[in-house]
Amino acid sequence: MSWSGLVTLLVGVAVLAVLLATNDPTEILRLLAGASWGMLAVIALRLPQILASAIGWAPLIADAGRPRWPALVRLRWIRDAVNALLPVAQVGGDVVRAQLLVSRGVGGLPATASVAVDLATELVAQFAFAVIGLAVLWHLPHQGATGWAVAASAVLGAMAFGFLAAQRWGLFRLMERLLPRLARHSQVMAGLHESVARLYRAPRRVWGSGVAHLASWLLGVLEAWVALRILGIEAGLAEALVIESLGQLARSLGFMVPGAVGVQEGGFVLACGLFGIPPEQALAFALLRRIRDIALGLPGIVAWRWDAMATPHSGLTVPRAAGRTQPP
Repeated sequence: MSWSGLVTLLVGVAVLAVLLATNDPTEILRLLAGASWGMLAVIALRLPQILASAIGWAPLIADAGRPRWPALVRLRWIRDAVNALLPVAQVGGDVVRAQLLVSRGVGGLPATASVAVDLATELVAQFAFAVIGLAVLWHLPHQGATGWAVAASAVLGAMAFGFLAAQRWGLFRLMERLLPRLARHSQVMAGLHESVARLYRAPRRVWGSGVAHLASWLLGVLEAWVALRILGIEAGLAEALVIESLGQLARSLGFMVPGAVGVQEGGFVLACGLFGIPPEQALAFALLRRIRDIALGLPGIVAWRWDAMATPHSGLTVPRAAGRTQPP
């Protein structure tokens, strides 16, 4: 792990420790213990989101060798597992899925381009999700200041559309011109701008991807609502939508922190606080999501290593578990 990655991880862990210590850890554990078998419902409700995200990625893989649906869902699952559990910035899983896609017969350029554009459409879809959350919030009784939510949404929007515009109008062309300094990446980078631009010249592919990713974010609302109810928190779907959109917003803005440790929990505490939900319940909700990540992520990491051993190396650079690499 790089020094910057280690520092951000330690800061995130410190934030989480402070959140737990300054509230009632015993109450938090009691709430989690009370969730019991309800955790299985939360885990199961994550699966449709993974499927929707794979549907959003599929139209961007402009290659005759595109894997079938089960394989794409598997790669998306592995991507999420790497981002959630390994000490890498939250694009590490995207490097992994590009490498695995190439190992399954897709060309290096279309594989890398598909992942790059998929990141952009997912991020723009998340911005739309955040805006929906803010609109719902303004029509619900709530307490406390909401300026932080508006500011965070604006930052995410700037990131999303800036990333999309940079891709569309020359980010990768600039990187190609720097190839002499990036020699070991040249086989992947040369021609990447044209591959990405070709996807943006097919708006139906891009819009289809964005709609599927928005559906994935919205499916997360049902998971959030079930998790809240399991913990005994009285909240409707509207409140769950706001909490989920703002919590995921915090997670995305904390993309440099491995797993967004501490950032995600802080975001959920702030979002739940808008509806008078105590910090102990908010932290139990956030930790329930961490348990879900572990339950789905550990098998995902095993699946990644199995695939990596069973297939030849693709030539793309893949983050090591101890290294650093980077939305429904």
